[in-house]
Amino acid sequence: MGQSFPTYPKLSYLQALIVIADCGSFSEAALRLQLSQSAVSYAIAALENELGVVLLTRGRQGAHLTPVGEQVVDRARRITYLLDDVVKQANLAKGLEGGYVRIASFRSAASHLLPEVIAEFCRRYPAIAVRIAEYDDCPEAEEDLRRGRVDLAITYLPPGDDMESWDLVQDDFVALFPPDFQPPGDRISWAELTTYPLVMAPEGDLCDGLVYEHCARYGIALMPKYHVRSDATIVSMVAKGLGATISPRLAAQPTPEGVHVFALPVPLVRTIRAAILKESLLTPAGFAFLDLLKEMCLG
Repeated sequence: MGQSFPTYPKLSYLQALIVIADCGSFSEAALRLQLSQSAVSYAIAALENELGVVLLTRGRQGAHLTPVGEQVVDRARRITYLLDDVVKQANLAKGLEGGYVRIASFRSAASHLLPEVIAEFCRRYPAIAVRIAEYDDCPEAEEDLRRGRVDLAITYLPPGDDMESWDLVQDDFVALFPPDFQPPGDRISWAELTTYPLVMAPEGDLCDGLVYEHCARYGIALMPKYHVRSDATIVSMVAKGLGATISPRLAAQPTPEGVHVFALPVPLVRTIRAAILKESLLTPAGFAFLDLLKEMCLG
């Protein structure tokens, strides 16, 4: 015959009781817990029902602990302290109470994809430093990875045989036209792109290489008038009426007011990935960052 175990109160109920004891009010406790007042009331009612005792008296002067409520709160504080200590010890064992994680990324992902993830990572692991190497394009980021200078790389290139990668974001390419452009409708044709002056990256840029290859499949030859390295400068030149461009949507942000943004006549996307070396031994900090990156990008 199997051993039976008692049913214990939910930790969230005990936490609600602690907060009410600290502030003396259901409404104030709800604000601190970022819950509705009815949710807090339900938690206390459920806790009292499970324990079979009255823990709080309610009145115009707020909520006050009964004698048994004081005893329960005292023990609830010990429980939460011990649970915090359990997590702390686990993090110590995983090496998450110090050190650093090193990331290499191409510029638009570093500017628009990573900051939110880094902010959450630093909230969860405040003792870990984050180091970012930011490059105009992916080859430098992957070279840092192969040379052991970073723990993981953010890239849109197909993963090499020496890498393990995870798809994070599908970033579609868009056409940007200046404010004085008269759009023919909600779509553009290849003709608008081939007859309008183009601002593109210098020859050899891998991202623009995807664009040239894509257009060539449909018999379109792009002839840029300007070659500029910086994404931000290209978008600014479009905003000033110097020409149009084809850019990944992420690289075009923030898009200046008045600039027209269109999907390409035939869609093109790049897949942004996180990559590590297959034979590398990630630090606990590196694993934690990779897990959070996948969690926030993939849901």
